Amino acid sequence: MKPEAGSVVPSCWITGEVAVTNNQPAHSGNRLIAALPPRDRARLLAECEVVELSASDVLFEPGAAMRHAYFPLTGFVSLMATIDQTMHLEVAQVGNEGMIGAQLALGITNTSLRSLVRGGGASLRMGAAAFRRELGRSAALKNLLDRYVGMRLVQLAQATGCTRFHVVEARLARWLLTTRDRAQSNDFHVTHETLAAMLGVRRAGVTKAATALQKHGLIRYHRGAIEILDRSGLGDASCACYRIERDAYRRLLG
Repeated sequence: MKPEAGSVVPSCWITGEVAVTNNQPAHSGNRLIAALPPRDRARLLAECEVVELSASDVLFEPGAAMRHAYFPLTGFVSLMATIDQTMHLEVAQVGNEGMIGAQLALGITNTSLRSLVRGGGASLRMGAAAFRRELGRSAALKNLLDRYVGMRLVQLAQATGCTRFHVVEARLARWLLTTRDRAQSNDFHVTHETLAAMLGVRRAGVTKAATALQKHGLIRYHRGAIEILDRSGLGDASCACYRIERDAYRRLLG
């Protein structure tokens, strides 16, 4: 039995069911939606509801039908590739600059990636059928989503090269900066186990990289609590992939 919309969701529910907090969103904190012309934006928002996403909620599993599109407002979601049915590697993060379910714009109704909420917060949620209808009505939305999907493909390709060629310390710096942007905070909590899974490395590699960043005064890390002390310095320690991804978003959204 699934919880009803608007009810409190037990912690054991990590299947994409989330608590509805408001069925009539009056505004959007999502940058992708904010980039639409006012009339198109208002029409799309009328089809959305505001839901609360909790950390560890799984919105989609690989192969699952996408019944909704999500436009995060304050939280952020990891998109993860599943390797050999047991391991997961983060290939992208989505915060208020983007959406989960962009494949629907291409007519694809099933996902190949796991969508895992890393930072809890509010999100707009729109039914897949309503999203496709609006896509057919709004040339502005279609154009924006075409560019967004193209940017996402570039990001996925960049992530592949980054995982293969860049050292763990630089990749960790990049991940911390990206997470900071999505979480909109210099402080967040993440364990060594989670970092190892996100980066696809052993826990010892994460420990060594985090120790090096802390030694240089870039972060403070203790028992899973991370504080970014020097964002500029962390940018210097990061691989170029962070800048490439950030510039791609700027070209998309301005």
